[in-house]
Amino acid sequence: MPNSKNVDMLAKVAESLENSKGVFFIDYRGLSVKETQELRRGLREAGAHMKVYKNNIVKIALKNAEMPEVDGLNGTVAYVFYENDPVEAAKVIKEKAEAFEKIEWIGAIADGKALTAEDAKAYADLPSREELMAKLVYVIGSPLSGIAQVLAGPARGLATALQAVADQKAA
Repeated sequence: MPNSKNVDMLAKVAESLENSKGVFFIDYRGLSVKETQELRRGLREAGAHMKVYKNNIVKIALKNAEMPEVDGLNGTVAYVFYENDPVEAAKVIKEKAEAFEKIEWIGAIADGKALTAEDAKAYADLPSREELMAKLVYVIGSPLSGIAQVLAGPARGLATALQAVADQKAA
């Protein structure tokens, strides 16, 4: 019969998997308590949260949720569950990994697919959702403003010519 603590932990992992769009796996070995708190705070601001569970229980939860299996879930693994944008969470992990020089990427599950450490790390180099929306607005708006300027050109020229005639008659 399984230990009740393990059953409770399995339920928590299953709930985290259900409530998130994906998860990053990182090796956090060597982080101090202060550094861990700083990482958790940054992730919370990005709409993600970091938990540490027993690796075997996470593997069972992944299997129960019919999610792909990820290699490398051994040792000190932290699980970063993100609710919205994986890019924001990945950027926080990358930033803290560079600052602390102690965090290693193990992999991820995103869009229902298992990712390698390199693929997971690549998410941090993508533009955020807000950046993409701003670029889209610019791309859509740029031709429209050009068309508006071209269409306004003849009217502007006519107004300038009329003003010149008015100034000439006034002089």
